[in-house]
Amino acid sequence: MSQDLEIFTDGACSGNPGPAGIGVVINRDGKRLKEISRSIGEATNNIAEYSALICALQEALIFKANRLNVFMDSELICKQIAGSYKVKNEKLKPLFDQVKQLLRGFENVNIQHVLRAKNKEADKLATAAVKRKKQVM
Repeated sequence: MSQDLEIFTDGACSGNPGPAGIGVVINRDGKRLKEISRSIGEATNNIAEYSALICALQEALIFKANRLNVFMDSELICKQIAGSYKVKNEKLKPLFDQVKQLLRGFENVNIQHVLRAKNKEADKLATAAVKRKKQVM
């Protein structure tokens, strides 16, 4: 079995900030390993996006993956991780640092920006988490 994972992540919120959720889809060799739809409380969209990526990387470590192909629709987060954009928002810096720390646990990680249409499943899971949270409030 391959130690490569294909991961899709998304963060969503209702209002910015507002009730937020994350969605993560993890596949190996074309087979679904795990789906995560989780409320994260009040957050901005960018915090939700980072939180989804952190959750995905933590799960990938549990699966003992060596190489990851991560797809997300946040161009900002992708470019910050790649070093093309600086992390200016103080609230994002600890999340950025956590991602960088987690990335050290893998041989190779490719984080790629995709259009929302290519990230539908993770988006659906993140949106469902937001809706569940709103119903509880």
